[in-house]
Amino acid sequence: MAEQTLNIPQLIVFVIVSVLAVRWYLSKPAAASGTRPAGQNRAVRISPTQIDQIAQMFPQLSRRDIAWDLQRNGGSVAATTEKVLSGRALDAAPTSFNPPQLRSNTPSRTATPATKASQPDLITRYNLASKVASQAATTPDESAKPKAWSQDKSERQANLQRRREEMILAARRKMEAKEKARAPEATAS
Repeated sequence: MAEQTLNIPQLIVFVIVSVLAVRWYLSKPAAASGTRPAGQNRAVRISPTQIDQIAQMFPQLSRRDIAWDLQRNGGSVAATTEKVLSGRALDAAPTSFNPPQLRSNTPSRTATPATKASQPDLITRYNLASKVASQAATTPDESAKPKAWSQDKSERQANLQRRREEMILAARRKMEAKEKARAPEATAS
């Protein structure tokens, strides 16, 4: 019977393969855990304004999911926006994810409508209430409009102001006509 023995070259190859196998096995989880904190770096601060930007563009998305995606991609609003625009859905945030921004953002939502309410409408802003009251049903006379650009600065300014007022009043007439058209439809329903 032939006796099998190990010679030195076989022993060296076995040790080298064993060392490489152990290094590969140990470095694989270390590399995965080394990249994981970089992707979920807690040092990345997402601001409520970043969440607001995306939530205003895509109101159908959950603010929590938006915050989760921003946290995962390093706070890049552009990357999250591109992901949504390309048709890919945002990943649902895990239950353990609890961004503090969402709690502090709630009071600013209630402050936003108050600022919108303080802005006057165009009729008030440009003092057109007297023109609305005396507004005739006919359209303004087209022949009264100057056809050429005036050389006089004050005349140009007056023409532009008059044109702005006419546009505002015309938009108001169109809006009133639409509301009158909707009123019979609403009573018929």
